[in-house]
Amino acid sequence: MDQAVAHSVIKQHLIDPEICIRCNTCEATCPVGAITHDDNNYVVRADVCNACMACISPCPTGSIDNWRTMPLARAYTIEEQLTWEELPPELSQEDLATEGAVPSAEGTEAPSPSIPSGEPGTQVFRSAQYGATLPPWSAAHPYTNLFPPKSPTTATVVGNFNCTEAGFESETHHVVLDFGSMPFPVLEGQSIGIIPPGTDAMGKAHHARQYSIASPRNGERPGYNNLALTVKRVTQDYDGLPVQGIASNYICDLKVGDRVQVVGPFGSSFLMPNHPRSHIVMICTGTGSAPMRAMTEWRRRLRSSGKFEGGKLMLFFGARTQQELPYFGPLQNLPKDFIDINLAFSRTAGQPRRYVQDLMRERAADLAALLRDGNSHFYVCGLKSMEEGVVMALRDIASEAGLDWDTVGATLQREGRLHLETY
Repeated sequence: MDQAVAHSVIKQHLIDPEICIRCNTCEATCPVGAITHDDNNYVVRADVCNACMACISPCPTGSIDNWRTMPLARAYTIEEQLTWEELPPELSQEDLATEGAVPSAEGTEAPSPSIPSGEPGTQVFRSAQYGATLPPWSAAHPYTNLFPPKSPTTATVVGNFNCTEAGFESETHHVVLDFGSMPFPVLEGQSIGIIPPGTDAMGKAHHARQYSIASPRNGERPGYNNLALTVKRVTQDYDGLPVQGIASNYICDLKVGDRVQVVGPFGSSFLMPNHPRSHIVMICTGTGSAPMRAMTEWRRRLRSSGKFEGGKLMLFFGARTQQELPYFGPLQNLPKDFIDINLAFSRTAGQPRRYVQDLMRERAADLAALLRDGNSHFYVCGLKSMEEGVVMALRDIASEAGLDWDTVGATLQREGRLHLETY
């Protein structure tokens, strides 16, 4: 190694394992593939990270925003980071001097945030290019991290039922948690973490798992200090191999009266607009419907009060089959003049596969009109694999309507009107 390089100093980007909830947001957002993980920790490759800062704002806990001044030759490897239970202390100036490291104002400062540029379709799709990290201007103020992983609160289960059709392989539960006298303010689009009891194979306590809130800000039952979650029982991994999801099976098996440990709330950008005549387009798959249910129910309650003039609500909701679609029955009961519902099923016997982006293209004229309207807000939630198809559908719809997608997309991102939250 060159002598000057060996003695140079870097500001190494690290993730705090004590407060990270392993939600995968950072890895999904990183535009250069610098973040990876195992069953224990999420870590950053020092030789790949360019400090573009794209991962900082989306992180729900702030665990991503940690830096250590390190001699380049001694930068923490991912193998070291994967074993950590807490961050190492910052090296002192004496430690750096002992290493022969020479701090540099330029070398230790992180560069300004940057978003990869380029025409859509000419590079690897990265959600950071399109998804907003700011909330809509009229969103309510969110409270976050009231109960961090080190100091969870306790909630009591007051409801738990299967919200998909019974008797089928896929099972999704609607779970209601009550916080009693403990204040736990939440907004539509926020999430919480549930800590499963017990320990993992290494004897360590389980980490919290993140779940989007499926109820409005004033509670699943209005006026009560409770909230709802939408949780799919995990019995297969992404490769289709049998696996028992620790947290999902724990939650789906909860009984009324059981008490659970909760951390959060999390999230300060995936929030709904509150100004009159604002439009909301919701695009989701499976349990990605949780924040959409919350937003829809809050608008329904406002409409019932007669004190709020809402804009249009459009829902594009995808599942493998009708039987696996959460809340199918209640959706059918919503007035058609209140919400425009479009359902896509990809595994219906005897029918061609249809995905949410297919339905979006069929409704291109309506979506183009909404893309022209500065009061329109777009929300995408569900499997990571849906992101690119949805964004490319919006791009094509805009282009075919004579709109410049580069301008439209940048405006949506800058004004907090296109939000992507996938897993």
